[in-house]
Amino acid sequence: MALTPLYIGFSRASGYFKSLSLFFLRLILAYGFYEPAMMKWNDISAVAEWFGSIGIPFPTLNAYMAAATELTGVVLLTLGFLTRLISLPLIVVMVVAIVTVHLPHGFSAGNNGFEIPLYYMIMLFALVAHGPGRFSLDRLLFKEDA
Repeated sequence: MALTPLYIGFSRASGYFKSLSLFFLRLILAYGFYEPAMMKWNDISAVAEWFGSIGIPFPTLNAYMAAATELTGVVLLTLGFLTRLISLPLIVVMVVAIVTVHLPHGFSAGNNGFEIPLYYMIMLFALVAHGPGRFSLDRLLFKEDA
């Protein structure tokens, strides 16, 4: 078929964008975690109080853990350093956010549903599976395949 060589050529050419897409994915996720992380750090006691009000055990400890995980994620995702590793606790943060806050509101982000945290989880899972790409400290320091 005439379509087969065209498709194979297109697939090879689009493969050159893999590292660039992973780079943008990391930056978008880092940006997405930045504001919630800073909001938590700016008033950690209010966050701990809110965590307690929604039934999260050890609310102060968990407020600090969530804030630290998110802020660490911002830095490490931006640099592409320990990308696969930091993605795992960030996924856990998203699971907790979905279960404790967003699930009762349904799917839609417009109704404070679980849409956005689910998208973040999927993007983080892609980083666990594919790594940070060529434009990362992981590639430079650990010689990870791009």
